[in-house]
Amino acid sequence: MNDPQGLGFYLPGCVLLLATLLKLPALRRNPRDELLRAVCALLALATAVFAFTAIPSLAAVNRMTGVPNAAAPLVYSLITAFSGANIVLILHWSRGPADVDGERTRRRARLCAAITVAVIVAINTLFVLGDAPVERLRDLDTYYANTPFIRETILLYLTAHTTAAVTMTVLCWGWAREVRGALRAGLALIAAGYVLNLCYDVAKFAAVGARWAGRDWDVLAVEVAPALASVSALLIAAGFVLPLVAEPVVSRWRMWRRYRRLRPLHEELRGATERSIDLSAGGGWVPIEIRLTQRESDIHDGILTVNPYLQAELRDRALRKELADGRPAEEAAAVADAAALVSAVVRWERAGTEATPSAGPDAVLTSPSSPQGLVRMSLALSRSATVRSFRRSALEERSPAR
Repeated sequence: MNDPQGLGFYLPGCVLLLATLLKLPALRRNPRDELLRAVCALLALATAVFAFTAIPSLAAVNRMTGVPNAAAPLVYSLITAFSGANIVLILHWSRGPADVDGERTRRRARLCAAITVAVIVAINTLFVLGDAPVERLRDLDTYYANTPFIRETILLYLTAHTTAAVTMTVLCWGWAREVRGALRAGLALIAAGYVLNLCYDVAKFAAVGARWAGRDWDVLAVEVAPALASVSALLIAAGFVLPLVAEPVVSRWRMWRRYRRLRPLHEELRGATERSIDLSAGGGWVPIEIRLTQRESDIHDGILTVNPYLQAELRDRALRKELADGRPAEEAAAVADAAALVSAVVRWERAGTEATPSAGPDAVLTSPSSPQGLVRMSLALSRSATVRSFRRSALEERSPAR
């Protein structure tokens, strides 16, 4: 990959740096959150890998240290640390219910961190013991493939990288089979990234092995492997960030959808809601959590107001009809509840808002006991022919004597 200015590395590095900075406020608020710490460490290491792997950075490190190839063990160490951080993050992320206090996960994470540190120390020790006097910014792996200690440095970092890639691929595919949604998509991206990492390792090993055999396959190490590494790091970082970003977005989208679906039920009971708080002053800035809570509270208040006018026998009749028509039990119950409710609202309005009986029946409706039940009941109000027919019947009843 001919990139003398390093833009192919610096641009992804800037994206990862931005992602790191965006996570820092959350880390300041929750410094003890092990998962969040692991995410920030991963993003920071990914940023460093891209920043120091670019050719201008390699040359700058060599120049500042005065050692011809000092950047090599630095890059190998960063790549090894990044691989270890990936495994640590997956361990914290996939902690199961069996590990309630997280102690088992912490032990595994500490072991992984210790092995990673040991490998980094070994990489730097071997490099110091070797002799690499000629600066090689692009083909150090193959140029020094037969040099004592430098050769072992290269093989150690490639072996550690391959081990991490295989481990991560197995962990991610295994976990992806158990989950759905954004988490599964994120794991698929991570696994795909590590498959590319394995391809990177194969290319590097092949190029080094070719040098041992007296052949020149340097193009694999110099051109193919860096391109695979760039794409792979972006896929891995995106895979970790996607679920963390998507989860709150999906959660809010679901709240907005529930809020909209509850509108028919809210409108039906608007007149019976006595203590509704006006949120219109806040305009579009009122959080959906507050909007949804207020709407659900208004609905429950309205149901309590018209509760004395609910008729259990009317609900039973609607329920029998829906079940006879083949409606699933939950949907049939929601339609029956909605039918009983609209009839109760009509009778309450006809009797006058201040002519409420002193005591009403026991709870007739079952749907309001859960948020999903309220939504099904609201949808029945706007869609069910049975509810419309019960409303017409209630409206056609003879007005009671006052």
